[in-house]
Amino acid sequence: MASAEGLDAGHARGGTRPPVIAHADMDAFYVEAELLDKPELRGRKLIVAGSSGRSVVLSASYEARADGVRSAMPLSRARQMSPDSMVLEPSMRLYREISSGIMAYFDTVTAVKERLSVDEAFLDLSGAHRLLGNPQQMGERIRSDVRSQFGLPISVGISDRKFIAKIASQRAKPDGLLLVPPSERLRFLHALPVEALWGVGAKTAQALEGLGLRTVEQVADTPQEVLQRRFGALGAHLYELAWGHDPRPVTPHRPEKSMGAEETFDIDLIQDADLHAELLDMAYRVAARLRASGSSAKGVALKLRYTDFTTLTRSSTLLHATQSAPVLYQRARGLLAEVGPRPQPVRLLGLRAERLIQDAGEVQLSLSLESDAEHAAEHAGAWAKAEQALDAVAERFPRARIQPASVIRRGESGPSPSGEPPPRL
Repeated sequence: MASAEGLDAGHARGGTRPPVIAHADMDAFYVEAELLDKPELRGRKLIVAGSSGRSVVLSASYEARADGVRSAMPLSRARQMSPDSMVLEPSMRLYREISSGIMAYFDTVTAVKERLSVDEAFLDLSGAHRLLGNPQQMGERIRSDVRSQFGLPISVGISDRKFIAKIASQRAKPDGLLLVPPSERLRFLHALPVEALWGVGAKTAQALEGLGLRTVEQVADTPQEVLQRRFGALGAHLYELAWGHDPRPVTPHRPEKSMGAEETFDIDLIQDADLHAELLDMAYRVAARLRASGSSAKGVALKLRYTDFTTLTRSSTLLHATQSAPVLYQRARGLLAEVGPRPQPVRLLGLRAERLIQDAGEVQLSLSLESDAEHAAEHAGAWAKAEQALDAVAERFPRARIQPASVIRRGESGPSPSGEPPPRL
């Protein structure tokens, strides 16, 4: 499977060289970054998570993973599964610095990079043959360079299809390399469980199993019409993937489709005043990110999670695209009201700006849900200038706290014991 011949075969016969796509994924990135300064902890069960009782696992060493610990798992559950694990407080600035260095290194390898997250990226290496050699040598060079320059392990999967390269990198972990040439593509894919296909989560896997489909090969052998009748568009998507079809290129600049913020509370919240204050804080944070990226939102979404982990989402379309915190806040507050009486305290709250557009030009801002177009247009310029001024202050004084007074007062005094709403802007 790791032969370099397959991806070079077409070129050797005088044909068109197939694409060479790598998925490079750091291994247990946060844990390994911490071990750079704490080598004495290597080999121990480690969990990177905040100290709050409501924290979730950001990363876990492979020793802790052997106990069942996984990313995004509540820390309380992780402690139960692996009581002898050591919990390390995350060093987010360190992770960002290392990530920036690694991504800059990828840029020296290829000009066609698609960053997926802080610790993984797709790389189109089709033009890197003269620099790095054949696909096998490419993968080995990347792994060697990352290890020597950053002291970190990285797993690399290489194929001529993006999703197969990603699957290969997962199968290569930890600290490995797996090459899947075109001649081996279907043999590699068809031996995998259905969960390996993009778009197959626990529910879809259960539904596929109900049809007797447990492997990718069984999905491929099922008529596409049968899959479409059962799963709709997802069925056609799964059929194409099962046959190795994935025409998507590596895309260097992927515009964000949404931006958001969410908070898991140390103490569950029940008062409207507290929830409104949290939404106001999130609205200002999200709006600042929108303006910094030159994006505007045409939709707003609310996420609500109760004490028993029941999660609700609500979304709404805006009449006009916006970068304004008051607009995001008022719409999110309206969505919260639409949820109705809450049966339990709230464990997590989130606000997301959706359906983003770039360079919206003249954007009409509304100060409240009830504002008509003329009233909004009259005040839009003043609000836009005010928020831009706040951005300038925040950029010049990054340690300053540029927030509504109601949010700052609440942060100093803690959750409100009353149901009084925060002052309106």
